[in-house]
Amino acid sequence: MMELVDTYWLYFLVGQYPNGPLGGLALTLVLASLGLLLALPLGILLGLGRVSPLAWVRIPVSSLVFVVRGTPLLMVVFWAYFFLPVITGSKTNQFNTMLAALVLFDAAYLAEIVRAGLQALPGGQMQAARSLGLSYAQAMRLVLLPQALRHMLPSLVNQFVSTIKQTSLGTIIGLSELSYIANQINAQVLVKPAEIFATLALTYFILCFGLSRIAYALETRLSARPQP
Repeated sequence: MMELVDTYWLYFLVGQYPNGPLGGLALTLVLASLGLLLALPLGILLGLGRVSPLAWVRIPVSSLVFVVRGTPLLMVVFWAYFFLPVITGSKTNQFNTMLAALVLFDAAYLAEIVRAGLQALPGGQMQAARSLGLSYAQAMRLVLLPQALRHMLPSLVNQFVSTIKQTSLGTIIGLSELSYIANQINAQVLVKPAEIFATLALTYFILCFGLSRIAYALETRLSARPQP
C-alpha cells in the first residue's frame, strides 16, 4: 500500500492538475463545499416555505421537498445531466452537472433541517415578536431564524459529511473526483484493487469521522448552554 501511496499520492490528491483539470480529493472537497454553500440559501427559503402559514406557498414547497427527498441522488444526477443542456442551450460539463444535482438534493434536506430547527423553538416567541409590532417576515428573520440556525450547526456539519460521500456518484458521469481517480489508478495497476480501494475507504473514513466528531462537539457545546 505504501508503494501505491508513494507513486500515486499527487494524482490521488489533485488529479492531473496543474497539467489538466483539478481532480481527486481536492475536487471532492471543492464540490462538496460549493454544493452545501450554494444549497444553504435555497434550503433556508424552502424551509421557510415549509412552515409558511400560506397554503399556496407551503403546499408546492412541501411537494417539491418530498419529491426530491424521495428520489435517489443518482436519478437527480441523471436529470441534471440530460435536462441542464436543454435549459441552458449548451452542453454542461461534469462539474456543473454534479454541482447542480448536489445543490438541489442538499437544499431539500436542508429545508427539513431548517423546518425542524424553527419548530423546535418555543411557540411563544413568534407571538412575542408579533406583539412588539414586527411583521411575520421580520419576526422570522430577526428573532426565530437566527436562533434556529445556531441550533442547526451540528446538522449542517452532518449534511456536509453526507455531501462528501455523495460526490462519489460523479464517477457515473466521468467527473474526476476521488472515487473516479481510484478507479483510474486501479485500471493502471490492475493487480492491487484491495490496496487501492482500502486507501479510498480510509480517506473517506478520516474525512467523515473527523467531521462527525466536530458535529458532536458542536452539539455538546450547544446542549451545555442555557436555553433561552
